[in-house]
Amino acid sequence: MNHPTDPAIDGPGFTTLSVASILAESAVRHADRPALHFAGTTTTYRELWDQTRAYAGALRARGIGRGDRVAMIVPNVPDFARVYYAVLSLGAIVVPVHLLLKADEIAYVLRDAGADLLVAAAPLLGEAAPAAATARVPLVTVLLPASSEAGLPRLEAEAAAATPIVRHEPVSPLDAATILYTSGTTGTPKGAVGSHLSIVEQVHTTLIDAFDLRADDIVFGGLPLFHTFGQTAVMNIALRVGASVILLPRFDPDEALALTASLGATVFTAVPTMYVGMLEAARRSPERPPLRYAVSGGAALPVAVLEAFRDAFGADVHEGYGLTETAPTVSSNPLGQPIRPGTVGRPLWGVDVAIADPEVEDAVALLDDPDALGEIVVRGHNLFKGYLGRPDASADAVVDGWFRTGDLGTCVDGVLTIVDRKKDMIVRSGYNVYPTEVEAVLARHPGVAVAAVFGVADDVRGQEVHAAVVAHEGVALEPDDVVAFARERIAAYKYPRVVHVVPSLPLGASGKVLKRELVAQFTPVV
Repeated sequence: MNHPTDPAIDGPGFTTLSVASILAESAVRHADRPALHFAGTTTTYRELWDQTRAYAGALRARGIGRGDRVAMIVPNVPDFARVYYAVLSLGAIVVPVHLLLKADEIAYVLRDAGADLLVAAAPLLGEAAPAAATARVPLVTVLLPASSEAGLPRLEAEAAAATPIVRHEPVSPLDAATILYTSGTTGTPKGAVGSHLSIVEQVHTTLIDAFDLRADDIVFGGLPLFHTFGQTAVMNIALRVGASVILLPRFDPDEALALTASLGATVFTAVPTMYVGMLEAARRSPERPPLRYAVSGGAALPVAVLEAFRDAFGADVHEGYGLTETAPTVSSNPLGQPIRPGTVGRPLWGVDVAIADPEVEDAVALLDDPDALGEIVVRGHNLFKGYLGRPDASADAVVDGWFRTGDLGTCVDGVLTIVDRKKDMIVRSGYNVYPTEVEAVLARHPGVAVAAVFGVADDVRGQEVHAAVVAHEGVALEPDDVVAFARERIAAYKYPRVVHVVPSLPLGASGKVLKRELVAQFTPVV
């Protein structure tokens, strides 16, 4: 049948939804409850929203409004929340920038995002200021002392002189809210555009079906907030229910343990390397926070680490899985159900997960075998809008309506297990070796604190399996002993022939191990 075009059917409608409402609503419902704990001070919801409204007034006075793009390079301090929600409350798009980027890299993000303004924290001006100048983007600072002779505009001063906004601007649910840049491991970083709908729905489905987060909970906030994991799975979720967040600008395990214990943290959300660090800190201190549960994501958590954390802290670790392009959570081991160690649980409500043939590039060929190993593909309310200015990359990533994650795994009886990244898989003498499987074995070595397995080019076998391991404090590790330990426990083609004992592993700001740096470091120079 042919029907005439009708705005009530074909138009965008009148529905509005804003991520800014997370803070705005909680400022009414939980006005006098603590929202943020930082450096010995506590900010209530009423105070945080009032400060945010003032920041928004200052940004509005600068001409920022609907659809404008405001980049921010701010660590885990209260100003992150103030700037983030202030931008969104104006209907503008927030572009959080990786804190470890250098000036040229920041300038690339500013140009690629089409940034109209950069908000930079004073400690990061050494790289941010020249980047703004190079990209010709106006710069305003936070955390710069009033007595500074830098001559740079201060958002705090402008906010004090501006008229605060009264309420946040209404936006369409599918309007862009964030532009988050991928790490660029396979090329130049791409800006993944997230909508208000995908972020807010992510918060609600997680709260309903995955985690029992309450207003009296105190959540550890050591994950970098510029990253999707910390931004949504810590800040947005906690502030939605009226819980409070302990902000830690730079993860230090001893400081994290002391803070979570003294402030009474009840929820610990982190990446695997943070769990390893907390276990090391627990060897040095008897302090323990009153955790109800813990959440892990970002990379595979070895079962040995999960078990050790549970024993040391008395809290179960619920592992989940997600990506920048999926807002971020795809699946989790939900609270109230038996944890399946080694898995990342079941998909969130409304998120469809399937396993596809990884060798088929131009279509998503779903595998019928329920036990099949293949590429994990996802569709649902959590998907991003696409890569900014990269329609070809968006078309490569979302095929037949499914987002191709690049991760290999299985989904048996609805439970998802991640085997490895396609790009991290090692092919040794024609056999596939999955680093996470080998890392899980090495994690059980009594002297190994953390391990990373990677492939190095080899003229005879194509690739050889290498491992970089960090010893527990006070333990002297012998590489041959680690090789022998692995050889006894996994197939001959899998165990690492070469083990490097290192003082630490190279980490990104989100806590992920940078395996490409290990490959570069340990590839022989010809």
